[in-house]
Amino acid sequence: MLSYKQLQAFITLAQSTTFAEAAEKIHLSQPALSSAIKKLEQFLGGNLFSRTTRKVQLTHEGREFLPVALRLSHDWESAIADMQDLFAMQRGKLTIAAMPSFASSVLPAMLKTFHQRWSDINISVRDVVMEEVIRLVREGRAELGFTFEAEQLEGLDFHSLMSNEFVAVMSSSHPLSAHKQVVWQQISQFPIVAMNRGSSIRKWIEQFTELNQIKLNIVAEANQLATLGEFVKHELGISVVPGICEAQFSSNDLVCLPISDGNLKKNIGIIRASRKSLSVPAQALWDSLIER
Repeated sequence: MLSYKQLQAFITLAQSTTFAEAAEKIHLSQPALSSAIKKLEQFLGGNLFSRTTRKVQLTHEGREFLPVALRLSHDWESAIADMQDLFAMQRGKLTIAAMPSFASSVLPAMLKTFHQRWSDINISVRDVVMEEVIRLVREGRAELGFTFEAEQLEGLDFHSLMSNEFVAVMSSSHPLSAHKQVVWQQISQFPIVAMNRGSSIRKWIEQFTELNQIKLNIVAEANQLATLGEFVKHELGISVVPGICEAQFSSNDLVCLPISDGNLKKNIGIIRASRKSLSVPAQALWDSLIER
């Protein structure tokens, strides 16, 4: 097996005129240098040097091997430097997944703080729905995820970062828009547009309203919050969404109001795979958020 030590011994001797000169350059004894060259020649199958009493010269095969050895040495040193940079957090890549509402509101400030300290880490953000965030982290396609705390988090570690209350959303011309806050009884008096039945948001709302004996008149469903916002904007109905979405809806000229009576509340946090070690960048971000 070719070793880095043998490679360096060959390159140094090839750039020297005697064993003594080469041995001094790489701080080896002449017997140790001679042994390294002999093992390399045995490994390759022939002589790389022609030796005389006064000097040493490359054979034809040695001259052919020299540029290869130089390239191998450079690749070796580059690989070592890359790994040292990675462990020192000077280079690397971090892939995370986050719900769009979180990615566009809370996450940028978190990543700015991280980037100020680790400026050479390339960050890739997959902004996808909650269920997809969990799937990406489970499959190892994202190291970290930002999501609501779900009932099914087997194989994942969840750490809560914030508590989020749901809000009522309506058009600016809706009768309730002039209020500072609303109650569920008021909400139930108007048509409702909601996320589809397969979503966690829809399930949480249905569980909450059933528990509190609140009947909602759902007239339309959507798979995406952006579509839901358009339904509300065109006065198809009002909606109830997590407060983390407030900035997204407010920017679309919609009104978001707190719900004052026994509001629905869910934790938002960071997840990771329980049985997988994190890369150095991912571990650094996880630790910094846990400490905060």
